[in-house]
Amino acid sequence: MIDTNTKRLALFNFWIAFGSFALACVFGIYQVLERSGLFSFIQSPAVYFASVSTHGVLMAFVLTTFFIMGFGYYTATTSLKMPIWNPLLAWSGYAICLTGVVLAAIPLLLGKASVLYTFYPPIQANAFFYIGATLLVVGSWFWTVIMIVMFGKWKKNHPGETVPLPMFATTANAYLWAWTSVGVALEAVFQLLPWSLGLRDTIDVGLARTLFAWTLHPIVYFWLIPAYIALYSYVPIAAGGKLFSEKLARVAFLLILVFGLPIGFHHLYMDPEQGTIAKFWHMVGTFAVALPTLLTGFTVIASLEMAGRKRGGKGLFGWIGALPWQNTMVLAAILSLLMLVLGGFGGIVNASYAMNAMVHNTAWVPGHFHLIFAGTVVTMYLALAYHLWPKLSGKKLFSNDLALTQLWTWFIGMVIMTTPWHVLGLLGQPRRISAVQYNSLLTLAWQPYELLMIIGGFVLLGSACLFVYILFKTQTEGTLEPQTDEPNIQGEAVVSLWLNNFVPWNLLILGLMMLSYGWPILQFFVLKTYNPTAWGY
Repeated sequence: MIDTNTKRLALFNFWIAFGSFALACVFGIYQVLERSGLFSFIQSPAVYFASVSTHGVLMAFVLTTFFIMGFGYYTATTSLKMPIWNPLLAWSGYAICLTGVVLAAIPLLLGKASVLYTFYPPIQANAFFYIGATLLVVGSWFWTVIMIVMFGKWKKNHPGETVPLPMFATTANAYLWAWTSVGVALEAVFQLLPWSLGLRDTIDVGLARTLFAWTLHPIVYFWLIPAYIALYSYVPIAAGGKLFSEKLARVAFLLILVFGLPIGFHHLYMDPEQGTIAKFWHMVGTFAVALPTLLTGFTVIASLEMAGRKRGGKGLFGWIGALPWQNTMVLAAILSLLMLVLGGFGGIVNASYAMNAMVHNTAWVPGHFHLIFAGTVVTMYLALAYHLWPKLSGKKLFSNDLALTQLWTWFIGMVIMTTPWHVLGLLGQPRRISAVQYNSLLTLAWQPYELLMIIGGFVLLGSACLFVYILFKTQTEGTLEPQTDEPNIQGEAVVSLWLNNFVPWNLLILGLMMLSYGWPILQFFVLKTYNPTAWGY
């Protein structure tokens, strides 16, 4: 049974996460209206870029970080059957993260940090934004330490036993975040913050973009791993079956950890600061990280098929109809996998050196990004909220039917909004613009897709409001429900030593990171292109 302190810690993290999610959705509807160019009375480039920067930070950094921390604390205590190690450290990390969010929010809302969530220089934000972002990262490191320590303590107390899969995956995510957050931390502390405070006149933009690339794409897997934990650990049981193969699941998480890190340069294909060899190497890594996604798709679908046939499904596809579609976790899994397939196709295009040139910095990119993040990742976060809220609050979910409606509308809205973006990208619409105000035959062809984008945005906003309503009613008016432990998710009793610890994998990551980022970063200190004021020398 989960202890009271863990319940409070998880709920406090979730409240911040989903409060940020709701606010970000409000900003999002303004952006699709303003960007369409169809409503001149709301057009303001300054307001637009402040809005899109706030939207991106709330979704990509605040929602994800707080949700992952809350879910991690819950997962650790329920799967390991032990209390949180050092609760004071956990609450301190939460307080530091929250302080960072407040500090960053002030310049964002005042239009003093309109640098998008990538905050690429030479655009400069107010120093409080960089301080806040740094505190958010530092606070999250407390969570990272707690997860790794709890993993180690459990192994020490249970020699020779297999760490439960949910905790194994959570620890993999902690290691991944520890590795990948170093890049953005170095950029913020040694470049962006001194520059914004006036301690440096200029910074090396190429070095800044390289350091952010260290973080930029691996952070996607930091967001994605909790969704995969749900797909592997909760979905098979919710469907009435069991996981097809725990060993394959562990391999998938390890592949994400190893190959998900040294791949950031596929975001820099069009940038001049890195050579073609480095970019090619990162492209190979990007294609390699598709392997755990394929493994996940195979394993989860196989698990669902086993459950469907167990429930009486016949024929080649009869098992699909036999699945419990009225279960929010099962429905979310099916919808998120569909969006993962569509978004993954777009990702292959982005990762291809040649094809990327066709869609670089066009509307195609946010279309792909939203399918993966707002589609696959957020859909599973919503399902996990429906699953966890009754366990944390002691209240029965307010309405399962409304929850199903909310998941369907989120899926439908996401498809309606992102499909036009992909088409607009192929039609040449640029990505980072505040409004479409061109006069040509080409832009006339954009208008029908702009209207579809707006429709999708309103469907998503309605779905987000419904989600918040369901959680609020559950918290305030839900009937008391007896608490039960999470079911035993353990599959195979014994797995290989290689699939039960992280020491060899971290050594492999160290080698890959030195190979992938060693010279690309060192060159800024060796070649004439380096600006010594960037690091204060």
